[in-house]
Amino acid sequence: MKGTLVVTGGSRGIGAASAGLAARKLGCAVAVNYRNDKAAADRVVAAIKAAGGKAIAIQGDTGKEADVVRLFAEAERRLGTITGLVNNAGVIGPVGRVDEVKLADLERLWAVNITGYFLAAREAVRRMSTKHGGRGGAIVNITSAAVRLGAPGEFVPYAASKGATHSFTIGLGREVAKEGIRVNGVEPGLIDTDIQTPGRVEKFGPAVPIGRAGTPEEVAEAVVWLLSDAASYVCGSILTVSAGR
Repeated sequence: MKGTLVVTGGSRGIGAASAGLAARKLGCAVAVNYRNDKAAADRVVAAIKAAGGKAIAIQGDTGKEADVVRLFAEAERRLGTITGLVNNAGVIGPVGRVDEVKLADLERLWAVNITGYFLAAREAVRRMSTKHGGRGGAIVNITSAAVRLGAPGEFVPYAASKGATHSFTIGLGREVAKEGIRVNGVEPGLIDTDIQTPGRVEKFGPAVPIGRAGTPEEVAEAVVWLLSDAASYVCGSILTVSAGR
């Protein structure tokens, strides 16, 4: 996949790993989106450039429409034709029981994990769809095994937001398949990133059938495969990367 790949939440974890691997394996330019941590995003960009790739960091809150529109406009202006999107930016949201949830926490969760995915995909489709004069491309939405597990007592709202991502992936995949765009999702299990609450990886890692938590790099391999031409007949699918969990 040549052209430009936009990775939301690309400064850390799965986003950072996907950005770096895509640049190396697919040869695409990468727009690394971040919300707050500019230094982390700059490190991702520097690593891509050190390996001979092309990348830029673009600040933006994907829960805000104006920021998403600006992200894509700037990525296209500075890097060229957009041919891929990794919808990765996300927040855990309120941790605890549902009867303790505060409205403000829910609103932020929905804004980033659901609305943000829709807005980013909208901007990508407007540029990639052959219906709009584009040359096609691929979208990968990052979801979660929490959809199947429910995460009771921890983060049911987060699981619900990722359930929306599942439905969105299937529906959008069928909607734009004939317009040259493949839309798929990756469903990570327990992955050792800083989005996890303290002690969670150590607590649940041994219970995973393979005996440990996964790494961002292991998830990135699935993401980049779905972006690549090797997955040319894969559309509207969710690829589980959870070591049997």
